[in-house]
Amino acid sequence: MSVVRVLNRRQVSGLISMPMALDAVEEAYRMKGEQRGELWPMVVHVFGPDHRGDLDIKSGNLPDRYGLKVVSWFGANEKRGLPALTGTELLFDMENGQPVALLDAGPITDYRTGASAAVGAKYLAPIDSRRLCIVGCGALAPYVASAFALLFPGLEEMTIVNPLHPVHAVERLEHIKSLAERLAGRSIPLVASEDTESAVRTSDLVTTITPATQPVVKAAWLHKGMHLSCIGADMEGKQEIESDCARDALLFCDDCSQSLSVGEFEKPFREGILKKLDGEIGAVVAGRMQGRRSKDAITIFDASGIALLDLSMAKALVAAAEGLGVGSLVEW
Repeated sequence: MSVVRVLNRRQVSGLISMPMALDAVEEAYRMKGEQRGELWPMVVHVFGPDHRGDLDIKSGNLPDRYGLKVVSWFGANEKRGLPALTGTELLFDMENGQPVALLDAGPITDYRTGASAAVGAKYLAPIDSRRLCIVGCGALAPYVASAFALLFPGLEEMTIVNPLHPVHAVERLEHIKSLAERLAGRSIPLVASEDTESAVRTSDLVTTITPATQPVVKAAWLHKGMHLSCIGADMEGKQEIESDCARDALLFCDDCSQSLSVGEFEKPFREGILKKLDGEIGAVVAGRMQGRRSKDAITIFDASGIALLDLSMAKALVAAAEGLGVGSLVEW
């Protein structure tokens, strides 16, 4: 008989932190780069009358654990007072296949997504980067801002923009700033702008976190020495930056197959602009591949979202829960 630890959203939220997420994400990338972590086939299915829901299953294994995350989206839920996205993480023992834990994956997804953008930049961006532009002001924006604040303490300014609804960046600034500062544990120099082009052109670092299916960042806005972390494209048809951005940049991703099929590099690859990627971030983290080759290089990192991040986060949360006696133990 197995014993499964169940952690609900309140309990996960009480245990999780951005430093934990940054460590877990970096470790997951390292494991993949060392070929000690494997991704399994992804499932994406749209269903129901009028295609009102979709299901996304990402799975894989680390050396001692395997598992999956199931994410469902129901757009009409906002009118019902329910979250549009619902995530569930299931963790198993790699040795014997027994279930170990069941967790609410909502907070896990928020934290690991923000952390992935910053960890990619840590290994690819210029070390003296001073200005960050966050393109997108949705629910994930505070997690991105706090992650960069922790990994790039020398940042002098962060600018948030929303190219789809420019005024929203100004309207949401105080909420994003307040939550980001709480997550980072310190004050963050965050401002809002309605001019996406100017904000991108004057930044050293750019992170895109939108649901765009048409580019919101143009190739003409890029300049030598900058880095982009693209994290909004997570299914076929999404695209945040112009395909031409890939022509003269060094291109890295979390997983080549996933990035070229459902990530930011899907469209430039399909259009023939992109022939191959320079490598995966895991190989750079593991020291098996060079990232930035020169100060003037433009680097782009596509974080399409791999299951190993969720597994690594779940492991860290279960360990913390065991130490504090948090969660419900259920006989299986």
